[in-house]
Amino acid sequence: MSGWYVYLIRCRDGSLYTGISTDPERRLGEHLSGGTRGARYLRGKGPLHLVFQYPLPDRASASRYEYRLKQLPRSGKEKLIEGDLDPQELLTTPLAGG
Repeated sequence: MSGWYVYLIRCRDGSLYTGISTDPERRLGEHLSGGTRGARYLRGKGPLHLVFQYPLPDRASASRYEYRLKQLPRSGKEKLIEGDLDPQELLTTPLAGG
């Protein structure tokens, strides 16, 4: 495995941010710094907490998984975070409307 991850960050207001990285902890630090390497969406929304990460074999797989994760309703993302939804299921479950 080459070490790509899909991750979720919870913001102070409870919103969830989805991203991909080879190092989610480093990426969280970049977001926390508020500099140009952090996502604009996350600026001023701290404290930020890394609440979910899932390893994938390559960048393409991580991007596809990120897309599917973004299609989940908030309740589905919360189930994933709580461990009530197997992350592997997201790869095999048909998306709503598609």
